[in-house]
Amino acid sequence: MAPVVPSLARVAVLLSAVALSVNAQKSTFPATPLASKRFSYPTGIPYQVDTEPELARGRQTGYNMCNSTTEGAQSLCQTSFLNALDDFCLWAPPQPNSLIADTEGEAVAWCSKPGRGTRLIPAGALKGVQFTKTPDYVQVVGFIDQTFINIAGDDFGGEMDPHGADLRGNPLGSLVFSNAFGTDKNSFTQMVEWHNFMGGNQFCFKVCDPARPNAAKFCEHIYDRIGCAYNAPNAAKNGTFESCLGESQDFPGVYTENGQVMTYKQPAESLGAITTVPYQAKVPASSSCSVFTSAALFAALGTPTAAAPGGASTTGSGTAKPTGSTGGTPSRSAGSAGASTTGSSGGVETFRVSVVASALGVVFAAVFLS
Repeated sequence: MAPVVPSLARVAVLLSAVALSVNAQKSTFPATPLASKRFSYPTGIPYQVDTEPELARGRQTGYNMCNSTTEGAQSLCQTSFLNALDDFCLWAPPQPNSLIADTEGEAVAWCSKPGRGTRLIPAGALKGVQFTKTPDYVQVVGFIDQTFINIAGDDFGGEMDPHGADLRGNPLGSLVFSNAFGTDKNSFTQMVEWHNFMGGNQFCFKVCDPARPNAAKFCEHIYDRIGCAYNAPNAAKNGTFESCLGESQDFPGVYTENGQVMTYKQPAESLGAITTVPYQAKVPASSSCSVFTSAALFAALGTPTAAAPGGASTTGSGTAKPTGSTGGTPSRSAGSAGASTTGSSGGVETFRVSVVASALGVVFAAVFLS
């Protein structure tokens, strides 16, 4: 039997269907990626940065316009800061005993001092912190009882950054500001590139100077499964609180072996847990370190408290502004603050390619098997 040869008209109709399918899938992505949005602090901050509730993950659960009326234990503020050893925030879940992989899209800001309209890191939660300022970025790395900030005690966590598989960021609509790169401590600059690993009772939070040429490379977001040791190599010590100057690290994933510069590629989650990495990240040199006691740094947080049952914080008060429902499920990622673990990097290009491939498969099947 001779093969059926489809008419050109039919092929055209089917290819048009492919185009419509691909365009429909692209609606998963926002018109403007989070990392491309620019705001000035404090007067230029909208109530919510993410205003596209029709996309797959639903609407932003918190808000970015934060003030004294939103500060406290119920705050859903999603505007964060990284300024100094005694003045930084971390992203953590709004509900007790949560997993980072399940709540990264709705995480809220927990800060080390009042005045930002956020939740406060409970006194006694921070066990050791190192703040480092380099020519290209500032970072804060440390040890924490993570149950104080609603992270399940056995969660090895994951990464949050302003990208995500759908370019809306994790958390959705999250903003980060810093005054660390200028002389005026009352002037805050939006940090376009940053990453924050939480889990395993450790954390690292790095923001990269947007005026420098390699901000995106120093604050890389594609190594979400290998944690702080590779994304923010450091010399933080449990029980020590210090502020240092430092050299800039090698770009995450880049290392030198036998005089040759190499790039590590994180394997797909489908290949299983990452049990080995072919290099040890070099810890940059630091200098001019000043050591403090935790009581002196975080006195504004009050008397140390124990975590409430289930890991809820007992510090802070106030009522947050109401917001809408999530309307969707956050994408998953993993990779502890201190060790490698399984997780999903959620690559955007992989997603797009699979959509096109699936659509083309439908066309060819319809054309040649009919």
